[in-house]
Amino acid sequence: MPESNFADIVVRHGMIVDGSGGQPYAGDVAVKDGKIVEVGKVTRKGKEEVDAGGCIVTPGFVDIHTHYDGHLLWDTHLYPSSNHGVTTIVVGNCGVGFAPCRPEHRPALINFMEGIEDIPKEVIETGLAWNWESFAEYLDAVGSRHLDMDVAAQIGHVPLRGYVMGHRGLDGEPATAAEIEEMGRIVEEAVRAGAMGFSTSRMPHQVSRDGKPTAGLTASREELVGIAKGVRQGGGGAIQLITDFHDHEGEFALIEAMARESGGQVSFTMTQKDDSLKMHEKTMVMLERANAEGLELRGQVLSRPNVGLMGLSVSSHAFCFSPSYQAIDHLPLAERLAEMRKPEVRKAILDEFPTITDHRASKAYTMLDRIFELKAVDPEFEPSAENSLAGIAAQQGLAAKEYAYDRLIAEDGLTMFMMPATSMLDKAMGTIERMMKHPYIVVSLGDGGAHSTQTCDASNQTYMLTRWIRGRHGRSIPLAEGIKLITRDPAISGGFLDRGLIAPGYKADLNVIDMDKLTLGRPLLVNDLPAEAGRLIMPTTGYRATIVSGVITRRDDKETGLLPGRLIRGRQNAPEAIVA
Repeated sequence: MPESNFADIVVRHGMIVDGSGGQPYAGDVAVKDGKIVEVGKVTRKGKEEVDAGGCIVTPGFVDIHTHYDGHLLWDTHLYPSSNHGVTTIVVGNCGVGFAPCRPEHRPALINFMEGIEDIPKEVIETGLAWNWESFAEYLDAVGSRHLDMDVAAQIGHVPLRGYVMGHRGLDGEPATAAEIEEMGRIVEEAVRAGAMGFSTSRMPHQVSRDGKPTAGLTASREELVGIAKGVRQGGGGAIQLITDFHDHEGEFALIEAMARESGGQVSFTMTQKDDSLKMHEKTMVMLERANAEGLELRGQVLSRPNVGLMGLSVSSHAFCFSPSYQAIDHLPLAERLAEMRKPEVRKAILDEFPTITDHRASKAYTMLDRIFELKAVDPEFEPSAENSLAGIAAQQGLAAKEYAYDRLIAEDGLTMFMMPATSMLDKAMGTIERMMKHPYIVVSLGDGGAHSTQTCDASNQTYMLTRWIRGRHGRSIPLAEGIKLITRDPAISGGFLDRGLIAPGYKADLNVIDMDKLTLGRPLLVNDLPAEAGRLIMPTTGYRATIVSGVITRRDDKETGLLPGRLIRGRQNAPEAIVA
């Protein structure tokens, strides 16, 4: 049989949800040389075939907000994103990163990454070879890697300021006109080398490990607009930032100014905040106005509440400030459990509850009416008052702290709890739904690689499937619309016009998912980072196959060992049509 009658892979008998938002349809997908070559009724044979009977077939998922900046240099599998069907990511968000960097500034960049993104110093020091100085050299280091997904990178404000201004820049001092010009020039070079754009943070609470504010917080309008000019002169790209919108009008005007100067998209994190539950609604109106005026602005939102995770296997829980608990906190989990089950230790810890310290967040850890236990399978991130630890204890006629303590030491100490941090503060999941469906908001913010013992938002895409598309609690998003929200929309927003759609000519990044069997496990701590440090993952079942560039990277929820993922340099154009 002629070679032209063969495809590398044929995915057969699936329900194709192509990413366009159009009606799903039954059919096959043929892949050759990393591209989709035929969709529909495929008669050619596949050198390898995937039976998608009873499954949906989707484009690979795209997450434009992650922090695997170091992970992709010390690991090949980018957990906890790749087991959730993600096939393309962007790193270098929120202004942090590791390039450009002179040797004397490495400790400072590590300090910021640890403080802002909760990636331990020991992990970074052990994992990074630092075989680069410029951003182009960093991209070359990434470009030499073989990974389980494609990656793209942005240049961050913290390393950029440090490189140009030295410790003055890292300390937040004002940049001179010459320094602004130099930052713009370096960003231009980075974009020409393949950077997707630039990122910064204007969040006061984002500080380094030793409490130093992020370098972009005090940056002037002139500095940010000058950097945006560098993005444009480099050939164009995106700008990403996070801000608390304390000065709502002023910050939004600054975002608009950067968009005008860069000529590209500017996106920013959107959440519902406890100090202004309606601020996001005002922001959506401002987004509509700005885009109507020809600017390209986008909000980034998570498909579920941002939550803090708690338990004995991670760094915090309701009793972690108790002196009697802190006396045994250094013990391995099994030994701690044995101590906590002793009646005298239990009594001492309970008698000390609540123990409040000067730590800003410590009081929140003791608010048992805002802490919820996560089920082992399909954990619930949509809490109600009666399902809090205090609520369940009241229903059972128990003291809340006693019930919370007993649940904490249950299941060999693997019980996990969560506290909503943003976008669920008024217990209204409709807030998230409205933001996700807004035409100028993109579902992203998986934050994979960051906050490794505090949260696991990288389950974002699976949660879209298990909660929103399957329609728990009577509210759902149609299948085609939900898939578009995590494939084509973020692909376009990220500048990846060659993927996120199942059509001839497009990149062969695919997921085959058994929706009837799809489950999301509760967070689990695994110690597989450099220096044997831990990170939280959320196991899944139901992903029959994940395909990257026409290569099966995961099959039946297990790695295949194949690593087709590569560095993406710059924006990717839409493909030319392929004649099957």
